[in-house]
Amino acid sequence: MVPFIALQLDRRSRVPLQRQLYDEIRTAILSGRLAPGARVPATRVLASDTGTSRNTVSGAFDQLLSEGYLEGKVGSGTYVAHMLPEDLLRVTRQPGPSRPVVARACLSRRGRMLGGIPASLRSREIATEQAFRTGLPAFDEFPRVLWARLGARLLRHAPSAVLTYGDPAGYRPLRRAIAEYLRAARGVNCSAEQVIVTAGSQQALDLAARLLLDPGDAAWVEDPGYLGARGALRAAGVRSIPVPVDSGGLSVVEGEKRAPEARLACVTPSHQYPLGMTMPLSRRTSLLAWARRHRAWIVEDDYDSEFRYSGRPLQALQGLDPIGCVIYTGTFSKVLFPSLRLGYMVVPESLVDTFVSARALADRHPPGLEQAIVAEFLAEGHFARHVRRMRTLYAERQEALVAALGRELAGAIETSPAEAGMNLTAWLRGNASDLELSNKAARVGVVVTPVSAYALEVKPRPGLLLGYAAFSTRQIREAVRKLAQIF
Repeated sequence: MVPFIALQLDRRSRVPLQRQLYDEIRTAILSGRLAPGARVPATRVLASDTGTSRNTVSGAFDQLLSEGYLEGKVGSGTYVAHMLPEDLLRVTRQPGPSRPVVARACLSRRGRMLGGIPASLRSREIATEQAFRTGLPAFDEFPRVLWARLGARLLRHAPSAVLTYGDPAGYRPLRRAIAEYLRAARGVNCSAEQVIVTAGSQQALDLAARLLLDPGDAAWVEDPGYLGARGALRAAGVRSIPVPVDSGGLSVVEGEKRAPEARLACVTPSHQYPLGMTMPLSRRTSLLAWARRHRAWIVEDDYDSEFRYSGRPLQALQGLDPIGCVIYTGTFSKVLFPSLRLGYMVVPESLVDTFVSARALADRHPPGLEQAIVAEFLAEGHFARHVRRMRTLYAERQEALVAALGRELAGAIETSPAEAGMNLTAWLRGNASDLELSNKAARVGVVVTPVSAYALEVKPRPGLLLGYAAFSTRQIREAVRKLAQIF
């Protein structure tokens, strides 16, 4: 029998005596003061020793028994368990090296290749509040209370379709809402059946590259252009053919010279990334004609078309497609928030089953609750109102950035207001290195992206890409003053 003389119970404490008794015995077991297999006193004896009621001791014992710290033996009594709950959660290390040795050579060729493909320019975490990080919406103006109310309402009354395994193509009401929005706002020709919800636009690019192309095929990419598109192609074993962009976007004439046999073209026609020009109708027609002649595909990345500040936007390239060769992709990351990880793609009807099957193999289905909230956000008109508010706010923030750059850096850079988007390009005067200036800016807490980092073969004019949507006028002015110091 083990004496319990060391138990310390504080009758002035707000913690109930039953809880104190449980904690004391559990601590004694885990510390080894009560050894495995040791018999503990009967509840009547322990109640007398501690000056507590028998019900108090029984309640503590019941909890310890149910959690596995004690075990009862019929006709014999209660004992400390030989196998404690913590033992079941602790890995027993076997003798041998302290760290497993995994040679890089153990990876497959595909694994080694994937490990070296950058999906973005960031190799480290950057604080969200650091201007001028690109691709971020205005978190300070996001309707969090409304979003939380929609989420709470859905959790209280969620249909089983929201909580169970879902459709790999996405939550049906969300797909219907996306199709309605794209038809009205972007002139996309689609039904809900053609919409596939993805984990952001990057997954859409990955699916398109793997399903439409074979290893060794060639694909046109804009130069300079979006790194994520190149990464998706390279991961699929596809050869990226850099095609220079001019004032009208990707040059179809130059693409045909470089690789007329290309099987796909990745383009950002509404707002070229990173330079910002819009592809005119004549160029779009030429691109579609090339695809028709060569039975090729076009992936249209429409990543931030909601934010246009002057003139009417051109209809999406997909809406001009007469033969079904365009795969349209979009995302909620720029309009709502990036961690939502929801995007979408519109595929020709004949490809829906194939893309949905591949989507299911990748990660089963998109998250149900988040999809349902976005569907409500769209259906109740909150999305349209939010876009209108952000369009006005971003225009004001862009104006503040242009004014601050003109005031502080008029002799060092050249910039003008952009017609669309969430980023502004500041072109450097003279022979300054945009990469060197980007590194210097990082040391003073300012994030600017060198335009040259997006180029493959073309040597673009040195410039800095500045994101302004997520930052207040005060933050913009302070960051520009810091930039002026390093210039």
